[in-house]
Amino acid sequence: MTTDSLRVIVVDDEPLARAVVREYLGAHPGVEVVAECANGFEAVKAVSELAPDLMFLDVQMPKLSGFEVLELIGRSVPVVFTTAYDKYALSAFDVHAIDYLLKPFSAERFAEALTRARERLAAREALPLEALVADDRAKQAPLERILIRDGSRVHVLPVDAIDYVEAQDDYVAFHAEGKSYLKDQTLAAVENLLDAARFVRIHRSYLLNIDRIGRVELYAKDSRIAILRDGTKLPVSRAGYARLAKLL
Repeated sequence: MTTDSLRVIVVDDEPLARAVVREYLGAHPGVEVVAECANGFEAVKAVSELAPDLMFLDVQMPKLSGFEVLELIGRSVPVVFTTAYDKYALSAFDVHAIDYLLKPFSAERFAEALTRARERLAAREALPLEALVADDRAKQAPLERILIRDGSRVHVLPVDAIDYVEAQDDYVAFHAEGKSYLKDQTLAAVENLLDAARFVRIHRSYLLNIDRIGRVELYAKDSRIAILRDGTKLPVSRAGYARLAKLL
């Protein structure tokens, strides 16, 4: 890629909105629209397979919101948001100095955003997208579903289906219905997003859905194990047992 040549993905659930972005992009030489996506699942797949230089991403979409798409793709592609958010909701973008286009936007305003995006790409300037996603996650907590990217696929895991969450180096593994799903996240972050009345940190490496507990047994002095209904055994620390006892 050069600053004069851009491969772009346009993501919006409204066909007319996608057509407007495509029309505005057509006035700028060297820009190629490599994909139009009508939902977040298509967007994650397109980013994985096409590796675009820039994405115009709608915030409010069914199935997956723009923030959820961003959570799944990480920093793999720079983003300009398009949104019909009200002024109050837009403060999050302003706080993090992330560009957005407020619908309906003019060709002139669009050109400004595209110019700014080109400049950031040329300077290899990283946007603080993680902070924006973290803000949105915090507003949605406690979560009712977990989104996990697997290549170009997205797993949508209902919180009710999770048996326990396990720390694995820089990742966490969500164990549910006999399967395991890895996500690039910390256990502490997961703990903050789940319902504290349903999920308890029983050990530095384990977060447990209390509905799955069969029994807790003494393993050694000051050491216990939680035996789940499916027979899985998990260590319980002294502090973890104190937290668990409050919920049982």
